[in-house]
Amino acid sequence: MIYWDQEKECMSRQSLAELQLRRLKETVFRVYAFVPAYRNKMDARGIKPDDIKSLEDIKHLPFTDKQDLRDNYPFGLFAVPMSDVIRIHSSSGTTGKPTVVGYSKRDLDTWSELMARALTSAGATKKSIIQNAYGYGLFTGGLGVHYGAERVGASVIPSSGGNSKRQIMLMQDFGTTLLTCTPSYALFMAEIMEEMGINPTDLKLQSGLFGAEPWSENMRREIELKLGINAFDIYGLSEIIGPGVAIECDCKCGLHIAEDHFIPEIIDPVTEEILPDGSQGELVITTISKEALPIIRYRTRDLTTLNTDACACGRTHARMQKVLGRSDDMVIIRGVNVFPSMVESVLLDIPGVEPHYLLIVDRLGNLDVLEVQVEVSEQIFSDEVRKLEDLGKLITRELESALGVNVKVRLVEPKTIERSEGKAKRVVDRRNI
Repeated sequence: MIYWDQEKECMSRQSLAELQLRRLKETVFRVYAFVPAYRNKMDARGIKPDDIKSLEDIKHLPFTDKQDLRDNYPFGLFAVPMSDVIRIHSSSGTTGKPTVVGYSKRDLDTWSELMARALTSAGATKKSIIQNAYGYGLFTGGLGVHYGAERVGASVIPSSGGNSKRQIMLMQDFGTTLLTCTPSYALFMAEIMEEMGINPTDLKLQSGLFGAEPWSENMRREIELKLGINAFDIYGLSEIIGPGVAIECDCKCGLHIAEDHFIPEIIDPVTEEILPDGSQGELVITTISKEALPIIRYRTRDLTTLNTDACACGRTHARMQKVLGRSDDMVIIRGVNVFPSMVESVLLDIPGVEPHYLLIVDRLGNLDVLEVQVEVSEQIFSDEVRKLEDLGKLITRELESALGVNVKVRLVEPKTIERSEGKAKRVVDRRNI
């Protein structure tokens, strides 16, 4: 088993808890002293920094959400003067004011270390050639991976997203061994390779690190089959630090959260009560080592479970299961919760179906309806109508059984559904609710 920092990744749970408590106390004192928004929230709850005496006391602290960052746009939640901020990232701001995140020099060092851990877990070494097809710029993905790869000592190809044929040429000519991008873009590149007549076995690709969107085990198998690689999941949020918050190990039985830097909780997204280990709910994260933008109890909206049992890899940090979906991406159809990942898992078990789909939700009268557009292979689409009808009926039956709601399935020809170089768009909600 290979680790980037075995001492930290395999420290005892007791030592980890002691470190977390010390860092939590320091963080709470800092935000109370230097961030008026947090001080006001804590005062409203009657909480002072001295009240945090154990890790369990975290439940008394206020939550933070994306709206808090927007309300304090751009730098209102920073805990250091701007002279100490050496990097600024932000979201696209497509739904309002963007969320802005800042980093001190120490924050960037921490981020680089976390990404070095992540890349090492995915097989990276000094001999690796890492093609980084995450977007560079205000999005944290590209630069996060880049600095982690340099910390490992690997060769980095900063290809960014887009220009897929050029991406594949670089893989061929530069001998890429590890690919980083969104899982949907990895599948798209596999599609382009097939069109170009390139066999992935002729490349030097060995592994891939894929994140920034939820993806199922079936999608992992599809990527591994089509690219001939070992595919690993990575998790992160810009508001917390960027990619590198959690990473899969070789066991692939959950993503290890870097608990020496973050305290995870699982809450009921409705009641906001903390749930016990093993319960499915919304992931909440508190940063305990960040300087520029410390975040207390951030509601990620991502739905998952936590497991603190020992992992066969030797790492002791808690594992989160692959994200099922987001509580704010969840579609409710006649009282039933539907996530894109649930649909994806069913579709990828059916032969002849391509890994590209779109959920369209509409309201006819007072009734919600769900249409699932599904791409089928060229061979199936050009087959006789009867076979297409039979496939449509099979998909409808399997989806309705898995989801518990009526579904209208529409089979579409290959390359009909829009491709994305970043996060794939899976849901179109046309209801006025």
